[in-house]
Amino acid sequence: MNLEAYRAVRHAAGVINRSSEGRVVVSGADRATWLQGLLTNDVVALAPGSGCYAAWLTPQGRMITDARVLALRGRMLLDVPGTHAAALARRLDQLVIMEDVRVENVTEALARLAVHGPDAAAVVAKALGDAHGARAVARLAEHQSCVVVRGPGTEIVVAGSRDAGGQGVDLYVPAAEADALLGAIQGAGATPVDAFTWDLLRLEAGRPVFGVDMDEDTIPLEAGIESRAISSTKGCYVGQEVIVRVRDRGQGRVAKRLVGLMLAEGSATPRPLTPGSRLSVEGREVGRLTSAGWSPALERPIALGYVPRDLAEPGTRVDAESVEGAVTLQVATPPFVPLRT
Repeated sequence: MNLEAYRAVRHAAGVINRSSEGRVVVSGADRATWLQGLLTNDVVALAPGSGCYAAWLTPQGRMITDARVLALRGRMLLDVPGTHAAALARRLDQLVIMEDVRVENVTEALARLAVHGPDAAAVVAKALGDAHGARAVARLAEHQSCVVVRGPGTEIVVAGSRDAGGQGVDLYVPAAEADALLGAIQGAGATPVDAFTWDLLRLEAGRPVFGVDMDEDTIPLEAGIESRAISSTKGCYVGQEVIVRVRDRGQGRVAKRLVGLMLAEGSATPRPLTPGSRLSVEGREVGRLTSAGWSPALERPIALGYVPRDLAEPGTRVDAESVEGAVTLQVATPPFVPLRT
């Protein structure tokens, strides 16, 4: 971990190039109503400049992917896992029948830069050449966006983000302009952030990642993303019957839950944790860690992992494997370390 970059996001501003993640554009007159029948959140309700977090499910209620949806004029921009972007775009395109919908994988054409920290808005405004625009950028709630014209033919989508737990801004820029904008952001005061440090920051924020903490066997309620990703008032979508049955008839009870875990109070010397490590109670395996790291702010290991629902209450203790021996953890409610905004 780069401690300088970590401290920058905690106390000033850091920037990371997230272009390796995927981006898909859905356009056409029927784009919103078409996506409404696929995604778990209320896409039709999104006006240009607004957005939401959502999931795309199988008929059995298991996740195909998660996605951040930004409603722009004439199109919807979806953030999806980078390794899945091309396949997801093809799969979505195959579902277009008579609708006026076009699906395009724009991962290579459109870059994504992320600036996070209490000074993120001021840094972005300065980099875009508008020192007075910091207040407007700072007002962007999570998934809200605006479009900035920077030079002839260059539009930048600026969107609010809370992926690291506090104030953040995503910038979507044509790939050919990304290096220049990244240089301007760094020149405006942002410290470069590496992927390892970024992953620790999102872990401290308690944000699960698809492909790491969630996969194709995960029901959204198991991952605890239902409050962010699922609308309880919208019409039908694929997999809704399973979600409603678990949520309403089963009172939200699922066999396992993704929980936050941290070193238990009064435990022995902290030991490093490894994703995939076994979790146990009295020698009986009960789950696995999915993400793990050492929190500089807490000076202790933290993790995300799945445990049976009867062990998901805060304060419950479980043992985790470590390369240096077993360590006792306790269930904690993320975020572990909220960022200052």
